[in-house]
Amino acid sequence: QVQLVESGGGLVQPGGSLRLSCAASGFTFSAKTMTWYRQALGKERELVATITSTGDSTYYADSVQGRFTISRDNAKNTVYLQMNNLKPEDTAVYTCVTELRQNVRLRGQGTQVTVSS
Repeated sequence: QVQLVESGGGLVQPGGSLRLSCAASGFTFSAKTMTWYRQALGKERELVATITSTGDSTYYADSVQGRFTISRDNAKNTVYLQMNNLKPEDTAVYTCVTELRQNVRLRGQGTQVTVSS
């Protein structure tokens, strides 16, 4: 089955950390660029971080630069998002996405991250 399944979200206090995981199946994960997006309630979806297929290049939104780290393990078909020094404004549903082929995107169901004291 072709799918992406996120996990690792939850409730954390400001300044805390979480690591999100996105497990892929049904396609050649090692050949795909992977991207984490987030969408807060009432706001537009925001690209958070991207990693190339080999992991040799990454991109971060300015809002998370220096606090979040995207990584991948192609042997495990999994992409990660390590989130440190979390802020209330990081509260959102986080979703991993890849492009299976031109104009065909696959996204997971998302995982909720809530940063609150």
